[in-house]
Amino acid sequence: MRLNKSAAPGEVDRHAVDLTDPLLFAHGDPHAVWEDMREHAPVHWQQVDDTLGFWSVTTFEDADLVLRDHTLFTSQRGTMLFLLGKDDPARGRQMAATDPPRHTRMRAPMQRALTNKRVEKYSDAVTAEVHRLLAPALGGERFDFAEAMMALPMATAGTMMGLPREDWPHLTRLTTMSIAPEDPEFGGPDGVDETLQGAHRELFAYFHDILRERRHHLGDDLVSLLLDMEIDGSRLETGAVLSNCYSLILGANVTTPFVPTGAMAEVVGTGVWDEWRTDPKLLNTGLDEALRWASPTNHFMRYALQDVELRGEKIRAGDAVVVWLGAANRDAEAFADPFTFDIRRKPNRHLAFGSGPHYCVGHTVARMSLKILFTELFQTFESFEFAGGIEHLHSNFVAGIKHMPMAGRVRRDAVGRLGEPAA
Repeated sequence: MRLNKSAAPGEVDRHAVDLTDPLLFAHGDPHAVWEDMREHAPVHWQQVDDTLGFWSVTTFEDADLVLRDHTLFTSQRGTMLFLLGKDDPARGRQMAATDPPRHTRMRAPMQRALTNKRVEKYSDAVTAEVHRLLAPALGGERFDFAEAMMALPMATAGTMMGLPREDWPHLTRLTTMSIAPEDPEFGGPDGVDETLQGAHRELFAYFHDILRERRHHLGDDLVSLLLDMEIDGSRLETGAVLSNCYSLILGANVTTPFVPTGAMAEVVGTGVWDEWRTDPKLLNTGLDEALRWASPTNHFMRYALQDVELRGEKIRAGDAVVVWLGAANRDAEAFADPFTFDIRRKPNRHLAFGSGPHYCVGHTVARMSLKILFTELFQTFESFEFAGGIEHLHSNFVAGIKHMPMAGRVRRDAVGRLGEPAA
């Protein structure tokens, strides 16, 4: 998805725009659409077919309300547009598709397992994976940074879930197929629906085999935690454990990789890179700005539980409401000069991790991974330059770059830091 401000605002026909179309986010300019909506129709109805439609929410204030208030807007009927008009089979069993108070009881053990202190013990594994992924760039040759980043999340998710390392590449591909079945690089020959269903079947079958083995050998990993978890006096049924395994790995693989690619696409070759790289005090504020800028999770969907009025529009009970996170994170009412990548931005109350009860439970993992990655980039490379065209993922759910060839120049004082260049 293009992350910059539209070059031609005011030429948008919001009534003709289809926000479900993955091509809009791969080749179009959704920020121009959202900017027009924020100004003229911040709560906007899109009719999808004869029976289905949804409200789009594009301001920060409204997005925060919809995500935060589970008494008005439920997660249990589906949280992604591909489920529009369908009942989510994971409702009440998967954390992402369950409302409080049950959601709170399901989330608590996972949240305790993902505190900063507990996550920190995985930092060595993440650092080693970052070294491995960046090693091909050490020789200064053309290096696909985006492709390398798509493999990064499994260093934490795979390790924390106790999944065999040899399975990580295939799991990464399956999760990408799940969120970008329209993408020609990840879609199958039999169409979007079969790609999506096939990816889901493989992922659930994979985790079914993992559960069968793990039940006899519980350990200190997140899969074992789910198997041993008790909610309302009972352990989770197999279907619920499978659903939450799927949610955990999907959440890791479809968010973290697209933050560094979005940031690098903006700062490479600019003074911002040099400033960010040379001032350690800017690491954390820069990371939050990268999260705001990339907004990798493109949307979350909710359903109204009762009639609600927003910005003068009457949302009826049962209507679908889609929060566009990238739009909310570019709202000038919430962020000064929102189309500028400001590594000093503070405060920065972005919604990249969501808001309210469903605030990303793995945000500590994502932050740790990103901090390690950018630390290694800054300490190893003097500069980067683009070495080819940028290609965006075809997806309405994830805003991401799938290919971004670059060439890096290693700092003189960092020779040998990541090992030898890949052969």
